[in-house]
Amino acid sequence: MFSRLGGLLTGLSSTISCSLRATTSTLLPSSAAQSATFSTSFPAWRNNFLQFIHYRNGPPKRRARSKDKSPISGYSHFKGIVLKTVIRHPKKPNSGNRKCAIVRLSTGAEVCAYIPNVGHNLQEHSQVLVKGGRRRDLISVKANIVRGKFDCAPAGGRK
Repeated sequence: MFSRLGGLLTGLSSTISCSLRATTSTLLPSSAAQSATFSTSFPAWRNNFLQFIHYRNGPPKRRARSKDKSPISGYSHFKGIVLKTVIRHPKKPNSGNRKCAIVRLSTGAEVCAYIPNVGHNLQEHSQVLVKGGRRRDLISVKANIVRGKFDCAPAGGRK
């Protein structure tokens, strides 16, 4: 790799010196033209070097950027431990209190997960199974807790 880079640098320096000699020979005497070949500034040299690389290899490839920044993206379920149960308030047209839990996943990431259905028995240090899927009317809630797995009781019947 370094040999290729060295070859690029020598080819680039010879290209720069030839172009500088051609431009400065008409303006300066020969002794001043020789000293001008070594006095290129670093930013100009850097820009020329990048242009030279892009000329040989083409422009750099664009990297795909994912819009989904959730720690659960790409996986179906995670096991986690409840750190705290919280109550969140939904966005504008909806009202009411939604029960959520701050969960530390097995990967070490912490997410706010929604506890579906009426009532729950979760408290600190409970083990839960967390699946992805955001809650649209709750800000920053990007996961759901699965009822009936580990320490989370199944959903009771509504009355």
